[in-house]
Amino acid sequence: MGTDTTDAAGLRVLRADEWDQWYDSLLRAFGGVAESSEERELWHALTECDRSLGAWDGDVCVGSAGAFSFRLTVPGGASVPAAGVTMVGVAATHRRRGVLTSMMRRQLEDVRAWGWPLAVLTASEPAIYGRFGYGVATHHVNTEVDTSRVRLSVPPGTDDVRLRYAAPADVLDACEAVYARKVPERPGMVERLPGWERLGLLDPESDRGGASPLQCVVAERDGEVVGYVRFRVKPQWDTDGPNGTVSVQSAEALDPAAHAALWRFLFDIDLTSTLVARGRPMDEPWLQMVSDIRRCGLRVRDSLHVRLVDLGAALEARTYQAPVDVVLEVEDAFCPWNAGRWRLSGDTKGASCSRTTERADLVLSVRELGAAYLGGVSLGSLAAAGRVREVRRGALAEAAVAFGSWVAPWLPHGF
Repeated sequence: MGTDTTDAAGLRVLRADEWDQWYDSLLRAFGGVAESSEERELWHALTECDRSLGAWDGDVCVGSAGAFSFRLTVPGGASVPAAGVTMVGVAATHRRRGVLTSMMRRQLEDVRAWGWPLAVLTASEPAIYGRFGYGVATHHVNTEVDTSRVRLSVPPGTDDVRLRYAAPADVLDACEAVYARKVPERPGMVERLPGWERLGLLDPESDRGGASPLQCVVAERDGEVVGYVRFRVKPQWDTDGPNGTVSVQSAEALDPAAHAALWRFLFDIDLTSTLVARGRPMDEPWLQMVSDIRRCGLRVRDSLHVRLVDLGAALEARTYQAPVDVVLEVEDAFCPWNAGRWRLSGDTKGASCSRTTERADLVLSVRELGAAYLGGVSLGSLAAAGRVREVRRGALAEAAVAFGSWVAPWLPHGF
């Protein structure tokens, strides 16, 4: 843990009685639009003050950076401690003075002191964090489907799944149980600590854009909840008739039939012709069921940015889908304790990673390692972009296959 001592750059660990000023400075950095009292109360409750930093100019807060105590699933299914970097902002009056750089450096030093091998974040602008060693490790897909023209071809067993409406709060525990079962299956997912389940129920009227309050449908088989979807419906009519929109907020299912039943329901809601789903995994199963992928309005966007804080521990925490034995020469000017040569040996059962003086097989920066870490970005594609250099012939193919993941990494929600 950090101390509350203010350093020469005006940084100190956040005190609980400073939270309102600290948070207001963050909101102003993001445009100054006030949140609902429900949202503000939730983020107040979730903020870990002893893992949050404020930059101060006298008694005025001019910068903020927080960290949540996350556990992140990595390839192989392990749950690894990770700092969920959040609430980062600098006052417009104090830009280009090194405030952000000072906060990022102090934060990564703190994360290392806590013994956490990873830091992760979602970026308001993707160009910001690469210079601090964060690599874009996951992507998601946004869709806008013309459901008047697109149909689903569902797998056997779909008709055996029972669907029912339920008040979101009434089935929260059952839905969280479904989510918890999914977490170990996919890299990039985050265990939900107590309090985080409330995030999925946030429903301020200001966020609805004229749509309904949050609705929920659960999928059941033999009396057990095997999936759920939370969504809103925005009724609309034009000269040709009803033309409403369904907006999916979150959806999880334990098997193909439950997944298909829920999405078929969403496609078929009366008086609607558009289905909007944002932040979905790149390997979303229903995309393989649609009759016309061109009418699904697919758009890819960056999601989770990953930073290796303790490089050796991070590479040892995951497994590798093929045997690998390579020497990595890593550049890391921002966290110099990671810089140098590391020998990585691993397979599907585990891995070791230690410093070495052997000749390098691959040369890359910690940013590229972060991008490839969860298996969603190929070292081969990074090499083709000139960001990974192969020294030993064959090492790139070996490492690229080993670092991959059979399931696309995915972050289901922001933070």
